[in-house]
Amino acid sequence: MTRTEMTGTAVAGLPAADFFDYESLLSAAEQAKLAQLREFLAAEVAPFACDWWNNAEFPAHILPKLAALELSAPVQRGYSNLFAGIVIAEMTRVDTSLATFFLVHHDLFVESLYGFGSDEQKARLLADAANLRTTGAFALTEPDHGSDVAGGMETRARRVPGGAADGGDAWVLNGAKRWIGNGTFCDYMLVWARDEADGGIRGFIVDATLPGVSRSRIEHKIALRTVQNADIVFTDVLVAEADRFAGISSFEDTNELLRGSRIMVAWQAVGQQLAAFDVARQHAVERRQFGRPLAKFQLVQQQLVTMLGNAVASIGMMVRVAQLQDRGAADMPQVALAKSYVSARMRETVAMGRSLLGGNGIVTDYRMAKIFADAEAIYTYEGSFEINTLIAGRAVTGVSAIV
Repeated sequence: MTRTEMTGTAVAGLPAADFFDYESLLSAAEQAKLAQLREFLAAEVAPFACDWWNNAEFPAHILPKLAALELSAPVQRGYSNLFAGIVIAEMTRVDTSLATFFLVHHDLFVESLYGFGSDEQKARLLADAANLRTTGAFALTEPDHGSDVAGGMETRARRVPGGAADGGDAWVLNGAKRWIGNGTFCDYMLVWARDEADGGIRGFIVDATLPGVSRSRIEHKIALRTVQNADIVFTDVLVAEADRFAGISSFEDTNELLRGSRIMVAWQAVGQQLAAFDVARQHAVERRQFGRPLAKFQLVQQQLVTMLGNAVASIGMMVRVAQLQDRGAADMPQVALAKSYVSARMRETVAMGRSLLGGNGIVTDYRMAKIFADAEAIYTYEGSFEINTLIAGRAVTGVSAIV
């Protein structure tokens, strides 16, 4: 398989956007699985993604085919962290919203079950979740608390001895969450709340149909329109002790999950750059102005090479992060630096791509407008550019500029 064939979206006869052939670091089995993913994305997602985005509709009908690829929890299946990251980048390259759904469900909900669920919870929930027979959400962010949710969390949990239907203990949840991906349709959500007794952070597996759970879709978004983000309100929601995450005792435990998802969002920033480069290069080769292809103009070549350089540098940084993950040595400041740096390169890359398409760059018919808009969400979530910069800054100076 040539490098051009491996991209699935490269212009015929031209080298792949993976200019330094990082994918050769994957095993043969991983490359074969990646090829299956690309076939699925080309057939089931690429032709329809802009319509889903324009209509703010989530394509639930494709989930069985996505599940059949068996990409959930890839490290538990024996794949490398590099493969897991490239999967997210490749999904993002075709449709950022689908990649975001996958990330929320698999890298937050399913991985939480693996990492912090009891044996009984895993036996009850994991198989259906891993195979997308049920879907999950991760309810952490609140209407008034995003970057400061660790200290500012207002959702409360109160333990009620003997309050469950079977006579066991229960918990009563009250509060609100915002920007919860998959929140409008998920079967279960992982809800984070502050224990009224001691102020500690607790995690709960909440059936989304329980009495007292109210959810509504966030409208009028200019990014990730296919993703169904929700406002969720909990009013005296009774949750059995059996659905509390016994493995969660503080926000530091939650940070273990957020570190992994932050890495995956940085991989999304890689995928956005690859998408922008794909579209911009093809446009430059095919579009003619002043009697010649745009690609023949020096300034256009300079912009394309800058876009490619940003993407390749970003991939290189993320490959190193994946290697550190494999050793269990990727710490939060390193992850924060990666997410901050790659997000900044992404913003520059998609802006150049939009500019190269001229007026066509502001309509989704040509994909670039969607890529450009979706990049703004990636720049902000899983730690904004600024917060990640300050986490890395604290590590290199020894003093915090956050608080």
